[in-house]
Amino acid sequence: MPETEYIPAKPDGQQSQEPSSTRNLAVVVYILQALSFFLGGVTALVGVIINYVKLDDVRGTWIEPHFRWQIRTFWIGLLWTVIGVITTMLIVGWFILLGIAIWVIYRIVKGALALNDGKTPM
Repeated sequence: MPETEYIPAKPDGQQSQEPSSTRNLAVVVYILQALSFFLGGVTALVGVIINYVKLDDVRGTWIEPHFRWQIRTFWIGLLWTVIGVITTMLIVGWFILLGIAIWVIYRIVKGALALNDGKTPM
């Protein structure tokens, strides 16, 4: 018999969402982050908003580290993208932008693969 995941009750006494629906949200956010490379980052912004809005629903579940991973990926990626854009005229900015693009892709892939395996992305 497969093990079932314990989902703690929220402070208001209600159960958190089913793990499959919160897992699906994490999948959606990984997809939105990947699409941001083609759509100018707008979808990554939508993804991080979803993360913040639904963070309480995943608190205490194995999905929570994925949400935190996605939030960190967004903010660190945004910070280094801004630094890269500002420094493009110094040539070093192009290397920063290339490096942060590779790093963000790595984090999206690593997180999505871990989610698919039912593991945390750490």
